[in-house]
Amino acid sequence: MGKTLTFKKVLFILIPLLVIGLSYFFFISKEEPLPKMTVQEKKARFISIVLPVTQNVYAELQERYNDVSEKLKAGEQFEDLKQEYGASNDEELLMALKPHPISVTLAQAAMESSWATSRFFREANNIFGVWSFDENDDRIAAGEKRGDKTIWLKKYSSVEASISDYYRTLARGSAFVEFRRLNLSTSDPYELVKKLDKYSEKGALYGEELTSIIKFNKFYEHDS
Repeated sequence: MGKTLTFKKVLFILIPLLVIGLSYFFFISKEEPLPKMTVQEKKARFISIVLPVTQNVYAELQERYNDVSEKLKAGEQFEDLKQEYGASNDEELLMALKPHPISVTLAQAAMESSWATSRFFREANNIFGVWSFDENDDRIAAGEKRGDKTIWLKKYSSVEASISDYYRTLARGSAFVEFRRLNLSTSDPYELVKKLDKYSEKGALYGEELTSIIKFNKFYEHDS
């Protein structure tokens, strides 16, 4: 009797995950139009796809940050890592390595990918609208041009690759120095998003919109 109940519990957990997985494969890898969904269904689909991967990437980055932080205190040097992230000292390295809150990532992902429904996401796993300036990149063309110039967006092999590259972009980009500096001293997502004004042409309005998304969807509940 106990084994039967345990088996039923396992099935109860696995069946929803299988349904989500099959839905993800069908709608993402097939590059077919999405079915009509309510706002709640669209958001639930977004969370099922993006949240688990974001949590995994965040956990790995946090573990590396903690490890490097402790070794720096013990006097170990990380010159290669500093060079990789363009850090001139230990503090700048820690600024680059510390991952920012998951709520900020989810809010940007939701905005930039239209809740995982954009063509860039469905065809290229590009959640954050990251542009490509290297013709050797695996990439896709945007539907609109700037004058006579084609806008290219990176094409990623997976959602995880997209999220990892996004964290790396914010960790290395010169436009996000103040964002990194503030992230080293606070995990307040509402303060941090104010420093993302250079991520979008919307400027300061971008941070305000991210704040609304975090609050309305309670993304802060996913922060540690």
